Amino acid sequence: MGLLCTQQQSHTVKSICDVMIDLQETYPNAGAQEMVSLLFHEQAMSVSRNIVVTYFTTYEANLVHLHKAHRLWRKWFWAAGVNNLFAVDQHDKWLRFGLALHTGIEPFSGCIMWMRVWHSNQNPQLILTYYLDTIQELGYMPMVTQSDPGSENFGITNVHTMLHQWHDPTLEGTLQHCWMHTKKNVMPEITWSQLCCQFTPSFETYLDHGVESGWYDFDNTLQQCVLHFLHSIVLTDGFGLIFRWVFIPWLQHKLDGYKDHINNTTKRRDRNKVLPHGVLNLIYNSANNFGALDFKIILEPGAIDHVRNTYIDPNHAVFELVPPEFSNFIQHCYDELGCPLVNCQSAWTVYLDLHHIISQLYEQLPQIVLTDEDNDPLPLLENHQDLPFHEDEDGAYYMGGVGRGLGLGASPSS
Repeated sequence: MGLLCTQQQSHTVKSICDVMIDLQETYPNAGAQEMVSLLFHEQAMSVSRNIVVTYFTTYEANLVHLHKAHRLWRKWFWAAGVNNLFAVDQHDKWLRFGLALHTGIEPFSGCIMWMRVWHSNQNPQLILTYYLDTIQELGYMPMVTQSDPGSENFGITNVHTMLHQWHDPTLEGTLQHCWMHTKKNVMPEITWSQLCCQFTPSFETYLDHGVESGWYDFDNTLQQCVLHFLHSIVLTDGFGLIFRWVFIPWLQHKLDGYKDHINNTTKRRDRNKVLPHGVLNLIYNSANNFGALDFKIILEPGAIDHVRNTYIDPNHAVFELVPPEFSNFIQHCYDELGCPLVNCQSAWTVYLDLHHIISQLYEQLPQIVLTDEDNDPLPLLENHQDLPFHEDEDGAYYMGGVGRGLGLGASPSS
């Protein structure tokens, strides 16, 4: 890669100051170990942990004190091995901006399989595409999937069950999905908690700045969008579509970087953790090197295409960032502006400049009616039982597909 090692780069507290200030604007709650990784992955700087600790002690003594005073609420999660299950969950904290987050986690390794931002996280077809895109790229799937109850997860439940039964017909009649009715969907909750600590503070502050400045109000936009043609109320409804077009691709790019950063970093060693310790991607891709099992199910050719054709309408409005007619129009306006770069310094400026030029071209706006993209119910597979659930006297329980849902060394009674 052409990178020099830590010793060769010879960084000092002084040499990293400017970069640290920039990174802290984006990741204000990152600790020393986290910052070492961010310096490497985002700035190609190999800096020793001691240098970063010295920087924090010198310039951010108050943050060090707060970090040491922090107390974690521990939860236990048991997994039999890699690809035992994928746990999925949505995150609604940014719905006030019209932004909906969704993630899929491989619990044994801790890998983030996907982290997506869109204008919806309630449509079962949309959520299903996140899963199918992931396993199609991998070429294999986990034994079971897991989520909280909710019809938005029926697509993943149905399709994963169909795919697993495709490869193992003896599973017919049993859903290959774990519903977390009484137990928490722990791993995604941990992921969201870490995201809120490490990633969202600076972006949330930036988004709030636009709302507080009166540039954008998602609630007012949403109330009117479903009732009018865009061209007749450009100065109100136009805000929502312009916001989507500018902010969602930029935020997705930042989330992709966050996912890669987390998956390629060794987490802080935890004496309470019995799972393997190391770089998450290495654990996931080379489980045998960590003395772990891999339960992946290799996908047969044509399997994913079959379920896509059965369950997904590629022309559904939920897959559009903005309506196609408006997409072409705003792209032309963006070109007129000189295609300015969108980042954490310029996003609101680009947004306002686009709104200004679109307002001037008011008469040229195409007619568009926005539809309710989440009003798309999908029934759960009929005549299928849930996976068995067993809880020990000490409260420990297994969630996964090994032993038909009973765990290693167990088998379902006949």
